[in-house]
Formats: sequence, C-alpha cells, structure tokens
Amino acid sequence: MPSLFDPIDLTPALYLPNRILMAPLTRGRATREAVPTPIMAEYYSQRADAGLIISEATGISREGLGWPGAPGIWNHAQVEGWKPVTEAVHKRGGRMVLQLWHMGRMVHSAVTHERPLAPSAITPPGEAHSYEGKRPFEQPRQATSEDIARVLDDYGRAARNAIAAGFDGIQIHGANGYLIDEFLRSSSNHRSDDYGGPIANRVRFLREVAERIVSEIGADRVGVRMSPNGAVNGCDDPDHIALFTAAAAELERVGIPWIELREPGPQSTFRATDQQPASPSMRRVFSGKIVLNSDYKLESAQARLDEGIADAISFGRTFIANPDLVERLRAGAELNRWDVDTFYTSGPQGYVDYPKLGQAA
Repeated sequence: MPSLFDPIDLTPALYLPNRILMAPLTRGRATREAVPTPIMAEYYSQRADAGLIISEATGISREGLGWPGAPGIWNHAQVEGWKPVTEAVHKRGGRMVLQLWHMGRMVHSAVTHERPLAPSAITPPGEAHSYEGKRPFEQPRQATSEDIARVLDDYGRAARNAIAAGFDGIQIHGANGYLIDEFLRSSSNHRSDDYGGPIANRVRFLREVAERIVSEIGADRVGVRMSPNGAVNGCDDPDHIALFTAAAAELERVGIPWIELREPGPQSTFRATDQQPASPSMRRVFSGKIVLNSDYKLESAQARLDEGIADAISFGRTFIANPDLVERLRAGAELNRWDVDTFYTSGPQGYVDYPKLGQAA
C-alpha cells in the first residue's frame, strides 16, 4: 500500500509529490469587494509543500458569496488579485486548485444585496454571517429554470477565470449545506420538477455543474468536494449512502478524475455524526481518486490509505497551524495547536505567523 509521502497522479495532468493535501479553509482575508490581498500569497506559499493546496471556498458570483472577507472569482479585479497567490505557490514548487462556491441559502442580503437563492424556499436554521455580525437567515427564493441556467453560466465563467488566474485546476464545492448540497438532500430540496423528488433528479444539478465546467476547462482540471454523512447547515438525507453513491456514479460518467469527501465520525471535533461513511459504497462505482477528510492524524491517515478506499488525505485545521505540516509528519514532530479566535479575523495574527520547525513560537 502507498505511504502518505508517496507521489500520486491525481489526474493525468496533475502530479502530486505526496498524498497530504491542504483542505479548503475559509480565512476571511480578502477585501469587501472579494478581491484577494497580498497577505494571502504569503499564507498559501508557506504551505506549498502540500501535495496539493485546495483553496478556500471562492464565490462564483456576488449572489453566491455571503461570507465576510471571502474571495471571489467573477471579475477581472479578482482574477488579478489571485495571480500573485498562484505565482507565489508555483515559485515554491507547489500546486493549487481553486474551490468554486455558491452558498445558496446560506447568505444574507446585508452582504450580497440580493435575496438568497435555493432549490426550495426553506429557511435554514441558525444565523448568517455579515460585516455587522450574525443575523437570522432569510427565507430564500426557489430557483427557477432561468436561475439554474444563469448559475451554470456563472460556474463556467468562474472556471475560466480560475485558469486565467494561474490555478492548476478547480474543485467544485458540493458539500456542507451550500447550493449543490441543498439540491442533493431531501431535507432542503422539496421541488417537484426534474431537479427534485427521486435521487436521480436531485443529482442532476451537480451533474450539470460538472458537465459545464468540464466543457470549459477539461475534465483533467476538475475535482468535486462532498460531505456525504451527517447533517450540515440544515441539510440531511435519510438515505445518504444511496444518494451519494448515485452522485459518485454520475461524476464517473462525466469523467471527473477525483473527489474529496468530508467524513466525520462520532468523535469528530467538528460536526460529529453517527451516520456511516458512504465512501466504501462510492468507491465501488467511482474509478477516480478519492481523498478523505476530517480529524486525521498521521497514523489514522495512513490506516485509511492501507484500507484501499482512500488514495490521499486532506488536512484542514492542522494546516492552518502548521505551514510545514508535511515536514512535521515525516519527522514525527510535535504539531502546533491552532487558535480558533483568529480563524476569520483580518491581518497576520493566526494566519502567517505560526512557527515552522526550529523557529521560536
């Protein structure tokens, strides 16, 4: 069985020197206009030893981006803002893909200046982030066929812009209760048209997004993230294994070469669940590479590779606190602990100031 430190061809066009990926991590250091800032180049280049960096979730449109300080990829200024980031990562020998994000109903008009869009007019639980603090979620409007066509166009434009900005590819954000996940799950999708009802209809939007992006930039540059097990942001499904096995089969037909799955367990430190992982069932219908994510340490990550389901493992919060995570894991060195209070603040603290091995804390 391969080691975490062995290379892998994630796609025919994307060679990785190791199987330790940096998971997508929202950090909130962009401008109010969703333009990346220079400090983001420093942050990502510090972590360029990862087999692959998956960027923080990045909005495909103003409608779909409601997180304060998150970046976008729908206009020229944002493309230009991302270029120094990809250049800095490539200069250090790294590889980086851009995660494309439409938040669906998980936004607030105080940020987007538009009513939220969702598959059904169902208000999610909890509160939305805004620049003035948290606010109760608003009831979204149900997407029309014209809305769906427009959002597909937004995904296509965002994918083209990502390549123009220098990324090695993109990842479709289909996880965590955002727009694509809202279409997938029965709790958030009450539609009666061809996008709702049976599983075959609910996976349609995911398939169409993947097909559109593949037509724009080629399958070799495309991956997908999903969160099959557990409720997230009010999205759940009683038949999650059948649902996500069907989703994996659709992505296989489209020719998607890799997927990343966030699979927490009962002891997870972030949204624990007793629902069984769907990855074994998805593996039977998906011939591409599978990346697993959630709470992994060196030993548990290697154990998942040894089982033969996962081809690589993505690490999230440990990469926030350890810019040299690959080196630390290889050496069996102690890991820095992350500071939750600085996850989404502006400025360098808790962002680019975590020490590397041999540096004073």
